[in-house]
Formats: sequence, C-alpha cells, structure tokens
Amino acid sequence: MSGIIGSKLNIRGSGLVAKLGTDGQILTSSGAGTQAAFEDAAAGISWQAIETGSTMTAVAGEGYPINTTSNTCTITLPASASNGDQIIFTDYARTWGTYKIIIDSNGLNYQGDADTSVVEYTTDGQSVHIVYSDATQGWIPTIDEAVTDAPVVLKEGIFGFGTTGSVTGVTNLISNAGVVATDTAAVGTARKSPGSCEYGGDKGIFGFGYTDANVGMTNLVSNAGVVATDVSAVGTARRQISACSYGEDKGIFGFGTAGSLTGVTNLVSNAGVVATDVSAVGTARANLAATEYGEDKGIFAYGHNGSAYVDESNLVSNVGVVATDVTGVGTDRGYLGGCSYGTDKGIFGYGNTAGGDTAVTNLVTNVGVVGTDVSGVGTARQGLAATQYGADKGIFGYGNPSYKSMTNLISNTGVASTDVTGVGTGRSELSACSFG
Repeated sequence: MSGIIGSKLNIRGSGLVAKLGTDGQILTSSGAGTQAAFEDAAAGISWQAIETGSTMTAVAGEGYPINTTSNTCTITLPASASNGDQIIFTDYARTWGTYKIIIDSNGLNYQGDADTSVVEYTTDGQSVHIVYSDATQGWIPTIDEAVTDAPVVLKEGIFGFGTTGSVTGVTNLISNAGVVATDTAAVGTARKSPGSCEYGGDKGIFGFGYTDANVGMTNLVSNAGVVATDVSAVGTARRQISACSYGEDKGIFGFGTAGSLTGVTNLVSNAGVVATDVSAVGTARANLAATEYGEDKGIFAYGHNGSAYVDESNLVSNVGVVATDVTGVGTDRGYLGGCSYGTDKGIFGYGNTAGGDTAVTNLVTNVGVVGTDVSGVGTARQGLAATQYGADKGIFGYGNPSYKSMTNLISNTGVASTDVTGVGTGRSELSACSFG
C-alpha cells in the first residue's frame, strides 16, 4: 500500500509542500513547515530504545528508532486504539532501503484499507508519524518523510605503526582538513605490515602485523583517535594484510602471509570484535590494498601471489561476503594504498611494480569497478598507507624508499595532489584508517 502512487494532489500551507497518492499517503514533502510539523508531532512522544529485532509490538504514544542494518522489521500496531493515538517510527541507520519495515495494523484499518493490505516503508532515512482517526480510516500517516541528505560528518584519520628500519608503534592523527600531526607515542606492540579500518561508524582498529614474528593482536581506536592497548589475537596471525569497512559500521581484515600466502578473512563487528577465520575466497596474496565503495561495500585489490604482482580484485558485499576474483585493471603491483573518496567511491594508488616504484592511481566507481591507470602525481613509492578524511576526501602518506613522511591529498573527485612536506617519523609498511 505504501508504495502505490496514483494521481497526486499538491497541498501547500504553512511552508509544507506534500504529494499525496490516491490513498492519501504523503509520498514526498519539503519546506520549513515539514520539520516544524514533525517537531510538533514528536513533542508528546516517549522515545524508546533502539529496536534491532525482526519483530516488535508498538505502543501508542511512543517513538521508535528502528535499526534494520541486519534484518527487516515487522511492526505490530496495538489491537485497539482511540482517536488521536500516535506513534512514530524513524530509520535509525538509514537502511530501510535495504531492509524495510512492514507494518501489521493488527485488525484495524490503515489509511482506510483493511488489515489484509501490505504496508511497507522502504526509503533510507525515512520517518513515519501515524495517528489513529476512527474505524473507517484507522491509522493515518500524517508525516511520511525521508531526509534526502544524511548529515555531513567530518571524519578524521590516523596513520599508525610501521618500520623505520626498526618496528614502531607511533601514530599520527589527521585532521578533518587533511593536516597530519606530530608523533603520538606508541601504545601497543610495535610492528609493521598491519591492516586497519573503521568500525562502528566512528571508530577504528589496527590489527595483525609483524614484530619478530607474525601476530594477530588488535588495537582499537576511539572516536577521539586514542589508541588502546593490545587485544589478544583472534584468527590466523599474519602480516602484509589489508582491511576496509563494509555495511556502514563493520570491517573486514583479509589476505596476507602467515609464512605462506592466504586469502582468509576476519570480520569486525560494529563493536570492534574480531571474528575467527572465514575460509579463503579468491587468490591468496599479500601486500594488497582495500577500500570501501558504494558507502557500504568494500574491495580488496592488487598484491603479490608469490610469483608475481597481480591486479585482480575481490568485492565485499554489504554483509561482509567476499566474492571470487575479478579480472584486474591497471598496473600489476603491491605495497600500495587504498581509501575512499567522494562519499561513495574509492582509489588505489602508488606501490611497487616489477619495474620499480610507481605513483599511478586507479579510481573505483560506486559500483566497485576499478578504472584504468591515472598518471602518477607526487613521489613514486611503496609501503605507504591511505585513509579517508573530512567528509569526502582521502590522503596517502609515508612510504619507501628512504622512509618518507610526505603525504598526497586526494580531492573529492579523486584527483591526487603534489607532495606535501611530511610531519612525524618517516616510515613504511604502516597502516591508516578514519575515525570520528
């Protein structure tokens, strides 16, 4: 019922512009009056804890943030209602477009239709305010509006760990304007060749790497950029690994070498808990890179398979499932970096090829297609790291030869800038992620 659009009637008044379907549902709305109307409606509502279940029963006078990150939610309305009863549902994680909500009107009418009708809401960022009228019309949505644009979050970033000839655990924070700070003293075990990614929407995690042996330990990064002490290893200890976020609030470590090359992965929950090994999919390799794309998916690409550099890639779904190899595009290489940019795209850059170091980049579309080589900008180097910063930009930093500390900013259109003089300890085989 909620998706049926017939002839539309435009209503204007108090700044509200709404389009109604033939069943009277508000399909789209705009204008200053919309927000005011919602605020007025919400004033008498008692807001409840975030709902994550696949089923729930609503109570009149209450508001519910519905988190459908992992599943559809079927909502049962009260079996009886009085004129003026109201309930609000809002899309907590902006995921109703992937996992919808279904409303069971529990024997009462909904917008004049009997309980046999199917009521679904399937728009990311939507809020629905319903009011009970009478037995004829039943529950009526008075506001059914999606926030078109999510709030802009100015992410910060962090470079961490690596080698200067000796392993280190120092970190360097990156402001939301792409400015790299001086060294922060090491916390956790000094090591090189770890991976890192964001999790929980605003925090980060460094994991795995090499001290004088492969390790599997992790270090969480708070939403203020503070690195925590070591967390005991889960999964195969290995180095030359990569990681990226997926599903908007989770992460994945993948591939690397444990003495022999592997393609195993380890999922990271939205609370930063690393899971046990998931069997390898795709070519086992090390020294690859990974990035998020499409806002909720990821991609691993490039690396060394034990005999040669490769350019193949493996997509990661929004539930963390790794796909089989995709034939590569661009220069075969390893020891490169990757990060997201432009809110929904990614970029791979720099690295080492069979012919030496390079600065070429390859853009990744919002559907995970890797583009051909873009001519290099800045110093060709390997063993560097990359991360998102700001709302929609990226940064590559550090690397070899000669343990550089320089950086190259990536614009929100994927254009790499010339070298920026480095800050902090020059090093390579480090990692980076965003937070905040």
